[in-house]
Amino acid sequence: MPRLFDGYSAHPAAWDELFNRTGAPHAHCATLVDRLGKLKHTEFQLKRSGADLAFVNQGITFSVYSDRRGVEKIFPFDLIPRTIPAAEWAALEKGLVQRVQALNLFLYDVYHEQKILREGVVPAELVLGSKGFRKEMVGFRPPGGVYVHICGTDLIRDVDGRFLVLEDNGRTPSGVSYVLENRAVMKKVFPQLFADIRVRRVEDYPHRLREALASVAPAGAGAPPCVVVLSPGQYNSAYFEHSFLARHMGVELVFGADLFVHDDIVYLKTTRGPQRVDVIYRRLDDDFLDPETFRPDSLLGVPGLFRAYRAGNVTLANAVGTGVADDKAVYPYVEDMIRFYLSEEPVLKNVPTYICARPDDCAYALAHLGELVVKAVNESGGYGMLMGPSSTAAQRAEFAEKIRENPRNYVAQPVVTLSTCPTWTEEGVAPRHLDLRPYIITGRSTWVLPGGLTRTALTKGSLVVNSSQGGGSKDSWVLEK
Repeated sequence: MPRLFDGYSAHPAAWDELFNRTGAPHAHCATLVDRLGKLKHTEFQLKRSGADLAFVNQGITFSVYSDRRGVEKIFPFDLIPRTIPAAEWAALEKGLVQRVQALNLFLYDVYHEQKILREGVVPAELVLGSKGFRKEMVGFRPPGGVYVHICGTDLIRDVDGRFLVLEDNGRTPSGVSYVLENRAVMKKVFPQLFADIRVRRVEDYPHRLREALASVAPAGAGAPPCVVVLSPGQYNSAYFEHSFLARHMGVELVFGADLFVHDDIVYLKTTRGPQRVDVIYRRLDDDFLDPETFRPDSLLGVPGLFRAYRAGNVTLANAVGTGVADDKAVYPYVEDMIRFYLSEEPVLKNVPTYICARPDDCAYALAHLGELVVKAVNESGGYGMLMGPSSTAAQRAEFAEKIRENPRNYVAQPVVTLSTCPTWTEEGVAPRHLDLRPYIITGRSTWVLPGGLTRTALTKGSLVVNSSQGGGSKDSWVLEK
């Protein structure tokens, strides 16, 4: 019977997360490859079945809005982990903390003095014309002074093994529950591996999150502050995560109808009477938060919530208006933000980006659609995107028309050959492309979850890793040394 890595052939162009160019395992992966490599295909299949059963029993699911059946799906999980050595992670951690610090300073600036706009470092029209810019936040400093409390920054590794930032998710980043559940399943399936290889813990995330949220509670908050998770409801694609985080933080999961505002203070309805709420980890977009201030037809939010927020009586995490910082047309300027606010060179580099709002960039993108990845600036989950090299002439013509109609809404990037990792397929173990989403928590200080969500494209040759587009995930192992 063949063993797990028998006949494995790494991708000819991409960086492989486990094996080097000669076919030998990277030094930090040697023990992992040795232990897993002893498994026969049949033994590995049994472990895969056990992992799938654990996901089913624990209800670890997500739903896809485009699936008209409305069914929830198990997040496909691959049992071969991706590993990151300690020294490499230390550099990543430093770069991520630096990046989030700059984003928070940028958000304070654009809602106050707007120095970075007046000095022309970031074009004012890009920021003030962004859908994520909220004029209601101008002149207001959130309780605790933090805008982005939870950030999910998407990283990719290029053909030379360098990590690059693909985008920042500073509104309501999702996926961390899968990181924690993936680890729990891996420990059940491969308990001996964790005894042989020292991997940094991820289980502290809910505790760290609650601690950070409590640290930025408004003046006058209870001791301890009352923290809740606000969800749009069970039909949201990430509802599993909302309930998971509330449960593991030991706080209430609430919907808009569970809260009310009186005298600019937010209260939770309980069987013991109203309870004051100090911090809301909200998992719904700005538009739906408060029908008095934003969309009047929203049934998901809380009337008067923004008034209570502006009065400084409740902390919202993340802050209203953070969408301007993860607008894909603003993202190319984050390196400049780091230099402007911190007087430092960026530790992590961006992927080169053409901003179609610039006439020269737009002309280049239109002339090279077949070579580029084109993205709508406010879409996520792999939607609103053109993969130029695999597109049809009709798709390119359609996108060209969209870009000409609204150039501000699009950016373009060269195709980066994402790194690959051995992944189980119907034909055995084969390389599949992946990315990495670490989660950065900011309260009084900033902490980075060791590793993060590794998303994997399960289709041969595909560079689209999003779960909504058929991707899966792996456990991310940051080694202790």
